Amino acid sequence: MFIQTEATPNPATLKFIPGRTVLDSGTMEFSSPEAAARSPLAERLFAVSGVTGVFYGSDFVTVTKADGDWQHLKPAILGAIMEHYMSGAPLLADGSVADDAGDQADEFFDEADAETVEQIKDLIETRVRPAVANDGGDITFRGFKDGIVYLNMKGSCAGCPSSTATLQHGIQNLLRHFVPDVQEVRPM
Repeated sequence: MFIQTEATPNPATLKFIPGRTVLDSGTMEFSSPEAAARSPLAERLFAVSGVTGVFYGSDFVTVTKADGDWQHLKPAILGAIMEHYMSGAPLLADGSVADDAGDQADEFFDEADAETVEQIKDLIETRVRPAVANDGGDITFRGFKDGIVYLNMKGSCAGCPSSTATLQHGIQNLLRHFVPDVQEVRPM
């Protein structure tokens, strides 16, 4: 098994590509060892000293570190990923699949803005999320109120030094161009 690695815009996060499907759909984020109890792979990764976050995409795993040098952490992380896939263990201990439907339950917007929100969601889904996934992260719609779009940043995007620039200069400009009701984009 050969696992590729890619740098992300976030220097504290590295993207690992195992060459096989990680999640069939959606994304999953683990921000603590307690949250990782649901996933044998995430548990293995959190057992590596210095790991503070794990994120699953369709065909990648991003790992965030607190400190330390990637040169020292990377071999242990590669070993944990390889051991997991060679063991044949499921990604999730309970055999369930990723569920990002909970994200939609937390959305907020006025029903009068439903058409605008659909445009925003479509642009995020078709133009923003694929680009962000290439960088080892994900961005999801959270809400729209008074011309402000609220987005949730996950994976390498969370805590990334360039995330503010990405939001304000990239995503905000894109949404303002196609959806005149959008005035600003903010992280949540």
